[in-house]
Amino acid sequence: MFRKLFPIIVSLAAGFAGPVTAQELQSAAGPLRLERVVSGLDAPWGLGLLPGGGVLVSERGGRLLLVADGQARPVAGVPKVRAQGQGGLLDVTVARDFAQSREVFLTFAKAQPGGAGGTALAVGRLSASGDRLESVRILFEAADGGSGGRHFGSRVVEAPDGKLFVTIGDRGKRDLAQDLSTHNGTVIRINRDGSVPADNPFVGQSGARPEIWSYGHRNPQGAGLDGQGRLWISEHGARGGDEVNRIRKGANYGWPVISYGRHYSGAKIGEGTAKPGMEQPAHYWDPSIAPSGLMVYSGKLWPEWRGDIFVGALKFDHIARLEGTPLREVEQISGPETERLRDIVEAPDGSIWFISVGQGAVYRMTPGG
Repeated sequence: MFRKLFPIIVSLAAGFAGPVTAQELQSAAGPLRLERVVSGLDAPWGLGLLPGGGVLVSERGGRLLLVADGQARPVAGVPKVRAQGQGGLLDVTVARDFAQSREVFLTFAKAQPGGAGGTALAVGRLSASGDRLESVRILFEAADGGSGGRHFGSRVVEAPDGKLFVTIGDRGKRDLAQDLSTHNGTVIRINRDGSVPADNPFVGQSGARPEIWSYGHRNPQGAGLDGQGRLWISEHGARGGDEVNRIRKGANYGWPVISYGRHYSGAKIGEGTAKPGMEQPAHYWDPSIAPSGLMVYSGKLWPEWRGDIFVGALKFDHIARLEGTPLREVEQISGPETERLRDIVEAPDGSIWFISVGQGAVYRMTPGG
């Protein structure tokens, strides 16, 4: 565990004070300058960039850190998490109106009777001192998460209209991803106060969970908005069949009826790769790369990358860059710093920040040379 092996080291990158030792990676757009923002992290999972320079980092074991002013310090008030298997404290997202509300959203595995817990979403206000979450409340909790310790999702994305999207895995119960009476294997959409928007696709449908926006997902661990405010996700397949999907209201993405992968045993999954009424992926990988964080780039610092999708690979230790219609992978950006890449986000200045689980660190990427 990184926390036991290394002290937390804070590098004073842009947005903080002082110099930083930088490394370079190579890309089709030229050299990329990497600044290590913080290291010595224990299973880091999510990044939330604060206005004015600080960054919130979640660790799966349950700790939330604020890195600012050359220091990394824990933030108290985080909800109690069930850190078992792939569960624990997962994503962190800073509200669009943080300057006024100071709200921060967290997804995590919440303990439930008789099981490993279900994916939950909480919100709290970061104190003026930055050392505590205040007025924390649960906005959503998946029903009957199950006893297994895998496939929690779990990203939270705030849409331009303030609605919240949360990705939820099938929790290892693959057939439930086709069952609208559960939240397993879905993307849900709720209001900022936790209520259900009246225009959600299954509102009023008997037996269906009204929070569901899309379904038929396996384990979506990456999510981001493009320049038009559309939601894209990356999700784990089984042996092959990792996917990037553009999420549409009410759509069924097929798991486990259709897939481009196979079970780990080698057995065929479902009915094949296509079926009427089920969406095709925008892109899929075979073999699997174990995709995690996803970001659609604005083009601010690299105009040639405008609209490109960046996905972190946990398995092959690189950043995959995808472009075009149909969407295709055109580049793999890699180096020691991209080891087990968990999350990737764009800062307001156009720099790209990412989490390397293998390095226990957060990096900031800008044009080099």
